Amino acid sequence: MTRLGYPDFPVHKSIEVLESDASTAEKREAMSSIGRKRDPNLKTILIKYSGHENPEIVMQAIRGLLVFRKDQAVLTYLNQLRNHPNDMIRDVVRQELHANDDVPEDAHPDSPYFMKNTVVHGDVLQTLSDVPDRSIHLTFTSPPYYNAREYSKYRSYEEYLDFLDSVFEEVHRVTKEGRFFVLNTSPVIVPRAGRKYSSRRYPVPFDIHARLSDKGWEFIDDIIWAKPEKSAKNRVAGFEMHRKPLTYKANARTEYVMVYRKKSFKLIDWNLKQYSQDVAHQSRVESDFERSNIWHIPPVSDRVHSAVFPLRLCDQVVRLYSFVGDLVFDPFAGSGTLGKSALNHERYFFMTEIKHEYVARIQQNVGSAIQNGQHPVRILNTSDFACEAADQWQ
Repeated sequence: MTRLGYPDFPVHKSIEVLESDASTAEKREAMSSIGRKRDPNLKTILIKYSGHENPEIVMQAIRGLLVFRKDQAVLTYLNQLRNHPNDMIRDVVRQELHANDDVPEDAHPDSPYFMKNTVVHGDVLQTLSDVPDRSIHLTFTSPPYYNAREYSKYRSYEEYLDFLDSVFEEVHRVTKEGRFFVLNTSPVIVPRAGRKYSSRRYPVPFDIHARLSDKGWEFIDDIIWAKPEKSAKNRVAGFEMHRKPLTYKANARTEYVMVYRKKSFKLIDWNLKQYSQDVAHQSRVESDFERSNIWHIPPVSDRVHSAVFPLRLCDQVVRLYSFVGDLVFDPFAGSGTLGKSALNHERYFFMTEIKHEYVARIQQNVGSAIQNGQHPVRILNTSDFACEAADQWQ
């Protein structure tokens, strides 16, 4: 009997391969060969090699041990591997032993009625504290720039990251099983304090990524939003004049659209199967879509908000990461472009925004997109929203 071109060795031969200078592929297959025998007498060997330094060999040893998980000694040992230093090994053990420990009972396509097409004027963290668990299907947002706009001033960069960390931890809680969070950020330049000092550029996307991973967001994709060069601030002008080494600074004409999924033992197929055939058919992405991770989309301006989402960018995200009838969320709504896109694509929106003038702009934006028969748009303050949330669960 063979598998992947390798013989199904006798145990002694497999051990010889494991102890030799054979390739990782050969050793992995030798370990798999031992596991496939399903022989209780080989448990000691499987346990021994589950401590191997090569994660691929460890994975095959664990797969062999899982056959004997009803053996209390084996189960106890496997549970110890939940804290293995390799993340993929940890996830396999946790999935196999604990995948059904916390299975949500809510109907996946449903969302709370009182949140549909609702804008809450107020603090995002205060509002999120009243949002039920697993309410949101998709979040797409661009957080305030760090100290680069009048509307966002923080005492320190760390304070800024801590604030985003708190918001996105709450977003994780309110996101449905295995659904997506799409974050648009870019490095931010803070001007220098004077001619004798240098400006500073903060790598926001890279610094927030580690925090998101720690909070249970699984990284899926890095999409580059590429803007026309004429839209970029000219940082290369000085270098262009004198061409002195060390002085080059590239014109920044890209932003990051980082795609995360709420970590789940359930595969995407599970999410797809939660919807009826009719909804799945209505949600098919029939028109053009970007095939690479570079999206060429020009920026747009707004007479009220200084940094707005292009509708085309929102359309791409809404169509690719949600179904018809889903509830999409923007915790930093700005001018409300995501809400307009949601309505245009037969989704519901839920948005929060703290600035009064932006809320008025949102009302104009989404009001123009509402069609006959659609759920009406509501603007609530945080206290009214809290009362409705409380009523929902009485």
